[in-house]
Amino acid sequence: MTQPAVTDVDSEAELLASPPSEYMSPAQLAFFRARLLAERDALLKSAHQTTLHLHEFERTPDPSDRASLEEDHSLELRVRDRERKHLHTIDEALARIDDGSYGWCEFTGEPIGLARLLARPTATLSVEAQELHEKRRRMRGG
Repeated sequence: MTQPAVTDVDSEAELLASPPSEYMSPAQLAFFRARLLAERDALLKSAHQTTLHLHEFERTPDPSDRASLEEDHSLELRVRDRERKHLHTIDEALARIDDGSYGWCEFTGEPIGLARLLARPTATLSVEAQELHEKRRRMRGG
């Protein structure tokens, strides 16, 4: 008996229309790998643009203009710091694709679900497990 050919998943609609038996098939994993790599590339490009922008020295004698410029740079750096942390979660998701754990809830072991992964490709918990996690965190006060 021969194995069916692995077909590429080209769109979200195709992904969502696939039968449950194909959950985290090689084609689906390739779809999410491509999505994660594209997101990673966009973040790295954005970081590079920020670096170039911050290296542009804008001399201004007016203290309020200088303060405004410094505030803009500070905000930009905070955004890039969040993106840097997101890069780490993307790298972790790519590692989960490689080790076969991508798409499975790390708390319950159940499928995270395609719709959730489309909305948040770096998700590690199912919606139910995430809600429970957030509820416990609120109860602890953090």
